Amino acid sequence: MRNTLIKNGLFFSGDPNQKASIQDIFVDASGKIKKIGAISASEMEVNIIDAEGKWVMPGFIDSHTHYDAEIIASPGLKESARHGVTSVILGSCSVSAFYNTPEDTSDSFTRVEAIPREVMLPLLEEKKEWNSPKEWKEYINKSPLGINVAAFVGHSDLRMKVMGIDRSLTHEDKANKQEQEQMYTLLKEALDEGFIGLSTMDNPWDKMDGNRYWSHKTPSFYSSWKERKALLKLLREKNAVLQGAPNLVTRYNALNYMLASSGLFRKPLKTTMIAMMDLIGDRYIFPLIGFASRAINVLGNANFRMQSPPCPFTVYYDGVDSVMFEEFPSGEALRHLAKELDTRNELIKDPVFRENFKKEIKQKFAPKVWHKDLSKSIITACPDESFVGKNFYELAEEKNLHPVDLFLDTIIQYDKEIKWTTTIANDRKEKYKSLYNFPYNLISFSDAGAHINNMAFYNFPLKMIKIVQDAIDNGKPIMSMEKCIWRLTKEQGDWFNLDCGYLAEGKTADIVIINPKKLHTITEEVEVGTIKEFNNCERLVNRNEGVISRVLVAGKTIFKDDAFVEGYGESKKYGRFLSRVS
Repeated sequence: MRNTLIKNGLFFSGDPNQKASIQDIFVDASGKIKKIGAISASEMEVNIIDAEGKWVMPGFIDSHTHYDAEIIASPGLKESARHGVTSVILGSCSVSAFYNTPEDTSDSFTRVEAIPREVMLPLLEEKKEWNSPKEWKEYINKSPLGINVAAFVGHSDLRMKVMGIDRSLTHEDKANKQEQEQMYTLLKEALDEGFIGLSTMDNPWDKMDGNRYWSHKTPSFYSSWKERKALLKLLREKNAVLQGAPNLVTRYNALNYMLASSGLFRKPLKTTMIAMMDLIGDRYIFPLIGFASRAINVLGNANFRMQSPPCPFTVYYDGVDSVMFEEFPSGEALRHLAKELDTRNELIKDPVFRENFKKEIKQKFAPKVWHKDLSKSIITACPDESFVGKNFYELAEEKNLHPVDLFLDTIIQYDKEIKWTTTIANDRKEKYKSLYNFPYNLISFSDAGAHINNMAFYNFPLKMIKIVQDAIDNGKPIMSMEKCIWRLTKEQGDWFNLDCGYLAEGKTADIVIINPKKLHTITEEVEVGTIKEFNNCERLVNRNEGVISRVLVAGKTIFKDDAFVEGYGESKKYGRFLSRVS
């Protein structure tokens, strides 16, 4: 590899206090930044990249992904890489793919994260040759990794390994003292290998796939906070991270995560929880969670962060095939019968069921993530083309039906062939200034690699940059562009104890070059793409032609002119395993 000189670009280091300026960047053959400033190439053998008129910045960090399966089949992680993401964290929401059999692992992943079981299970059966985080790390380091990867250990994965899958899926069986000690030992081994922490899950939506334990919650749900006590103490001692999700139905146990982070009379525990959004269905949640987060950090001496997507949170549904239906009893019943369509359809026809569905979908004061407003739900595809572009209320008026009856009738008739979309959060642009500037959240939560037919936020950093730049252009700035870049890069690298997200002499050259003249091509539209290595499995993707001029990982170009370099993700290694910096 030759040395590389990036010339004439507007340079953003990732430091919010360092004003962007025109600088050159010299990267040596090892992929390290040797010099930043005015540099002449007259006497060097160097590959010159002219970045005049472009912005040069650190590669983005996506700190909440579910690439645990895709990275095995397609280690380039192309949908993130093409949008300038050069570092990701996987193993989120208590599910990781380290310890257990392919079947147990798949069953814990595929329903809740909406990854096709018929793809993930055969993939693991063919490829899985590891049984611990250390062995997984060795496997990943030998693969043609495209971008950098850090990982949590999943609490459900850990619990299944120690207790066995049967005992891990019931409230009746608790982890005994010996099992708690074994979990502690396994987590310590992972942390010593550089894994960044433990991910947990208390949300009852998250359920098992497969025929053996269908509709059981994932194992982490059944664990008590008493059982987790030793694990949290270990995380605190190691300066590692606890990532979690509360019960999104009752919500009150969000306090457990906040209190766990508290540093009163002890060392604070780095804790991050999903998700801080301006929910259409629960407008009070946004200010309430903001108040609580600020209080626990300031008064409780905590190190607590929410996770916040920086753009409208728009989801897509195939019939009722979405985790959102798990948050109310009637929707949960439909999801439970997903494998028995005749039985499910008979249930839908039941007048008592319909009345319950109507009551539950209309409840104004019940906690909810999905607003359940069928007038905000737009049909995007249907065998009856007259449905397309209309919402369920409009169709109900045309047919003189109650909207819920119309909706349920279409599910019986078309099942997954009726596709529709709605925005559930972050629809009010006037709230972005407070969301973007709130100091106790992390701008992330893309869920990349999961819910592949339900949503696509692979380009969330670019969306935030566009929103911030539009506000600057309109004379009503949300924040400086330097601060925006910091929130997407260095802030997260520092908080997660990772050596990435910052450009300085001596740092690894993970670099994104953006064409600001093309920011207008960034939209909320999604397209259908395929994962070639995933049996050509379809997924929703983002496209913003011309915005990303070039992406470099460790000083080597992986993406330019809207195309990946030859052999990317197949034969050549670019990325690295990111170990937690102690």
